[in-house]
Amino acid sequence: MFGCFSLFAQNKQKPNVLFILVDDLGYHDLAVTGSKFYETPNIDKLGSQSYQFSQGYSSSPVCSPARASIMTGVSPAVHKITDWIGAGYGKNWRNAGRHTMLLPPNYAHALEASYLTLPEALKAGGYETFFAGKWHLGGEGSYPEDHGFDTNIGGYSAGSPMGGYFAPYQNPKLTQGPDGENLSMRLAHETAKFILSNHEKPFFAMLSFYAVHAPIQTTQDKWIKYRAKAERMGLKDHGFEMERRLPIRTVQDNPVYAGLVEAMDDAVGVALEALKKAGLDKNTLVIFTSDHGGVASGDSYSTSNLDLRGGKGYQWEGGLRVPYFIKLPNQKKLIQVSTPATGIDWYPTILELAGVKQTASNAEGVSLVPLLNKKKLEERDLFWHYPHYGNQGGDPSSIIREGDWKLIYYWETEISELYNLKKDPSEQTDVASLNSDLAQNLQQKLMDYLNVTTANRPTFDPEYSEAAHQKVLENFKNVSKPALEKERKEMLSPGWEPNATWWDSKVTKD
Repeated sequence: MFGCFSLFAQNKQKPNVLFILVDDLGYHDLAVTGSKFYETPNIDKLGSQSYQFSQGYSSSPVCSPARASIMTGVSPAVHKITDWIGAGYGKNWRNAGRHTMLLPPNYAHALEASYLTLPEALKAGGYETFFAGKWHLGGEGSYPEDHGFDTNIGGYSAGSPMGGYFAPYQNPKLTQGPDGENLSMRLAHETAKFILSNHEKPFFAMLSFYAVHAPIQTTQDKWIKYRAKAERMGLKDHGFEMERRLPIRTVQDNPVYAGLVEAMDDAVGVALEALKKAGLDKNTLVIFTSDHGGVASGDSYSTSNLDLRGGKGYQWEGGLRVPYFIKLPNQKKLIQVSTPATGIDWYPTILELAGVKQTASNAEGVSLVPLLNKKKLEERDLFWHYPHYGNQGGDPSSIIREGDWKLIYYWETEISELYNLKKDPSEQTDVASLNSDLAQNLQQKLMDYLNVTTANRPTFDPEYSEAAHQKVLENFKNVSKPALEKERKEMLSPGWEPNATWWDSKVTKD
């Protein structure tokens, strides 16, 4: 076992920190966390030499709220970015054509400058700070450089790679690369360049991939590799089932998504190799995680999170559970941690490991360092607040987890579901009626938390039509689902191609 405090005390040198954040990566999207289809050797090696949290969570099932929580150490109910920035709310939500019962509430559209962010706190503690990749926490005036990063490469308001994953890019914060250059690899090389440069101070480098967010794209070679692998593993006769609102993917066999995942893993390898080449791996803390669960429904229907239910945008474990690794300097073996941890815990954990005093009084997260030193954390309740309709089919809901119990409160029905995650990790059996006193107590604790934090809430849509809503649901079932099955079969057929240039990966200058 590694003694965190003694290790850094002996070195008398603050550790560097490399924080790797992947977008939309599901808990089971890595071989090291259970995938038999995707190949991720670099991350697998990292995970096998890390503290690996089997119940690591995002702070939100969608990106902007989760990222704000990493930056501030507070939950979405507090920082008020409760949906991805750019999502419709109020009457504008009707433009989505979903005809839902509720109108989602407004939310903060940028990270407030009043928060002392993680990079700002580290800078105050003597750190140099670097950011590369996706930001999605506001526009002009709320970019990475406005919140504590000395260097920003590629981070701005957009939540997806507007030009796709191959140059030429459409990113005002990223100089153009040669045509066909891979975006994930470009961000990794920029990070490696920073790591290999001269440093008079310890550094905090954040490699925040746009991958594996839609649009899912890969090269023809990687598609060929994974199409053949899917065939060897045995193609299922169907790949989707209906969730409550939308179809949801039930099998990992998407060869394009697999190629996108592998390209991201290749890029992780570049950054980790730079640490080794610079001789900094022995004094660098490496964090690896995702901003929320994998996209199983809506968007590009990329992956399956089974045996976890749901995915990005959903209130179930598939939308909230994420890979959650902490690798200490010189750590060589895997240590499993079963204590639940969330995105708000990164802030105090990194500061403590860096030997930087936490001065932000409003941070809700707790340091996980005691767990790394064989100690226990004081028991606590965990909360989530997403009063919006996920593009992927999730419901406006708020959640409390107490021990093994998870209660989900639905704003449409004002009714709660209760699951015992130890006995029912797939959340198939609602036991609220069998544990009515417990459910009532947890719901009251949840409401008390939302009242104290003055959390935003949805409102009833006076134009709601049950008939119109049911028509939308029938369309998803009878039109969207068959179309998805057809697309899946085509993508797994020999000779399939998206276009002549494979999303510009084959484009070269004349």
